[in-house]
Amino acid sequence: MKDLLKTALFLFAGFILLNGCQQKKLPKLNDAEILHQNQDLLTQIIIYDVFTPPVASRIYVYSSLASYEAIRFSKEGTASIAEKLNAFGKMPQPEKNKKYDFTLAATKAFFTVVRNVKVFSVDSLNSYEESVYTNFKEYLDDSTYQRSVAFGDTIGKTILARAKTDGYLKSRGKPKYLGSNDAGKWRPTPPDYSDGIEWCWNTMKPMTLDSASQFTPPPPPQFSKDANSAFYKNTMEVYTIAKNLTEEQKTIARYWDDNPFVIEHAGHMMFGNKKITPGGHWMGIAAIAARKTNAGVVKIAQGYTMTSIALYDAFIACWDEKYRSAVIRPVTVIDDWMDKTWLPFLQTPPFPEYTSGHSTITASASSVLAYLYGDNFSFQDTSDLRYIGMQRHFNSFQEAAAEASISRVYGGIHYRSGVEAGAAQGKKVGAFIIEKILKK
Repeated sequence: MKDLLKTALFLFAGFILLNGCQQKKLPKLNDAEILHQNQDLLTQIIIYDVFTPPVASRIYVYSSLASYEAIRFSKEGTASIAEKLNAFGKMPQPEKNKKYDFTLAATKAFFTVVRNVKVFSVDSLNSYEESVYTNFKEYLDDSTYQRSVAFGDTIGKTILARAKTDGYLKSRGKPKYLGSNDAGKWRPTPPDYSDGIEWCWNTMKPMTLDSASQFTPPPPPQFSKDANSAFYKNTMEVYTIAKNLTEEQKTIARYWDDNPFVIEHAGHMMFGNKKITPGGHWMGIAAIAARKTNAGVVKIAQGYTMTSIALYDAFIACWDEKYRSAVIRPVTVIDDWMDKTWLPFLQTPPFPEYTSGHSTITASASSVLAYLYGDNFSFQDTSDLRYIGMQRHFNSFQEAAAEASISRVYGGIHYRSGVEAGAAQGKKVGAFIIEKILKK
């Protein structure tokens, strides 16, 4: 767990001493960087604890929302986001004419939620939080400190009250989803033949959507072995591209893989390779946008919160369709019909094909970020640099989303129909979120 803390505690190294021997006053931490470091530590914990992408999006959305609902009071007149969402109700208010540090309150609210949505790396949380709170104590009188912590804790618990009724606990008791041997239907894929993950995620309560099926995409191409059929042509396209991948296509596929736990096989040995989730990648992009624009703390928190809402609701909409249509993956069809030795460039994730999760969530998140920061926002995406040693430049959020989407075809794990329908679905989710929260 020490490696997990290296980055999160970087800003504090050299001047946070907890042994009681420090004589000089500790340098005050930057409020904006505290919010960024809180999120960064959470991403590292999610990677370390290996949460599925939908579950990771749930952790991000509740914690980010709690942070925003506290920090918004540092800018008078800033509206609540939670009160515009489904089933949250009125948010707590600070006492009038009382002094608060709302960055401290936001940090406490954030980690009150993180600790109670079942992350496991509590040692990392303990060390990090202690270092941050120690710094706040250096600069705040005791009453302001205690009042700020209490306010943050109240907000966190208010957010958690909704989380307890969102369907997550009930979904943990679901039986395994093993697919079907019916023609065209998903069944577990090589090399590990895992059961389908989060198959009843559509029972989760959305943040903004009226229902999981609000933006149901058109039905997928009908399964067919006819060489003239759309399904066969889609399958052949995946096979042909995979056999002739360019170096650039391989780079794009690797870059957007974002598979949180790839099982590597070497002879009789196998080992897990942990990576950032798709949602974590876009939370990283939200951080890059905030830093590039020197955003203030309220805008930073808003960016994280809106991105996480876009991810969370898009996962619900996408998973609703995935397990309704239960479309077979390319690797299964190609192995059955064309080439029994073929494997896709990327490892196929354990759930049905249609629609593409990457395509849906990236279209949703990019729509929201473009609304907040502009349609032609160019940036160097370094969110995955420390994990896979790669970075790429994009001229807009939409460009990044489009590349993430087509990467799934290059990787051999999606048909073109799945990525196109997913992108269209995600754009509708994103537009709905913008209309419901930001425009009103």
